[in-house]
Amino acid sequence: MVRIERLVTAGTFSLDGETFDVDNNVWIVGDDTEAIVVDAAHDAAAIVDALGGRRLVAIVCTHGHDDHIDAAPEVALRTGAPILLHPDDLPLWHMKHPALEPNTHLADGQTIDVAGVALTVLHTPGHSPGAVCLHLPEQGVLFSGDTLFEGGPGATGRSFSDKPTILRSITERLMALPPETVVHTGHGPDTTIGAERDNVK
Repeated sequence: MVRIERLVTAGTFSLDGETFDVDNNVWIVGDDTEAIVVDAAHDAAAIVDALGGRRLVAIVCTHGHDDHIDAAPEVALRTGAPILLHPDDLPLWHMKHPALEPNTHLADGQTIDVAGVALTVLHTPGHSPGAVCLHLPEQGVLFSGDTLFEGGPGATGRSFSDKPTILRSITERLMALPPETVVHTGHGPDTTIGAERDNVK
């Protein structure tokens, strides 16, 4: 049986010469033997501990902002798992990890298999050029990274972001999902696709 676990880690987000304290949701999706990590944020030791000895299939980065990828190399080193990132976010990745490349480039429509289910990659640019969401239809859930939150779209006021693009991504890709789809976000509480329909503007 696939289960979804949330681990909240604390650290900082830095871009455009400013730094902010942030809490991030790290999502672990799997069963008793294997799992994937969605966004290895801040605390590699806590993430590895939460895995509890399960085989880590992949570290999936929803985008390249430093607060979502800062612990990815150490988690990869400790577990042997590959790091997956959309190539459009390589400039952001290299701001944090200039001498390291992700193992695999994510692509729209790609599936990631774990514990007998498949998560589908949805390229949803706007918050960043290579932002992706992960749809798990068997569970009726979406991992939205920083593309969609309770209250509406993710922020677009910084470098590499664009508001019209994120609105188009959400309207065309995410709002096409069933309204009851639970949205597991990169920060803060869950929401649903239906609850956010009136907040996409």
